Amino acid sequence: MARLNVNPTRMELRRLKDRLKTAERGHKLLKDKSDEMVRQFLVLIKENKRLREEIEGEIGDALKAFALSSGAPLDVVQAIALPTLTAKIDVGTKTVMGVDVPYMQIRRDGEVALPYALCSAPAELDDAVLKLTALADKLLHLAEVEKTCNMLADEIEKNRRRVNALEYVMIPQLQETIKYILMKLDENERAAIVRLMKVKDF
Repeated sequence: MARLNVNPTRMELRRLKDRLKTAERGHKLLKDKSDEMVRQFLVLIKENKRLREEIEGEIGDALKAFALSSGAPLDVVQAIALPTLTAKIDVGTKTVMGVDVPYMQIRRDGEVALPYALCSAPAELDDAVLKLTALADKLLHLAEVEKTCNMLADEIEKNRRRVNALEYVMIPQLQETIKYILMKLDENERAAIVRLMKVKDF
């Protein structure tokens, strides 16, 4: 491992020992943070899988109901063209292990009402509209979880690079340099003792 290009002095030795102590402490903190982020990432991945499977099943049911209702004489597109409910999405951020991830919540103004006369449409259409309206919350939550997973994965990768840089580059370099300076200082001390002994001989 290449050592740092520094003067072999006691002051430099003390400075490098302080840097090594800081680097080792930082390495431990980053490693702990990385482990916790991976744990939370795995929890979110399981939640993402569960939500996705649940939503895909519910969307399949809603689409079947739409398919069944399309056989009726009523034009389905015209029946559901008028909105009966307005919704607003509150968007913000929350922090997960130091990473700002999105937070979304849906706010509805009023109750779910069907935009057509009940006697003019088949019951399957009612079922499909109500199912898809209820799915909005889950879809929003799924989007939030997926984005959080992506952001955490990026942060885990960055953190892993930092941990590796400390573990395999910076800490070994500092250790090698400290060893070199100690060796040089010992050498200088021995040389000074030899000089003193020679001066005494004269």
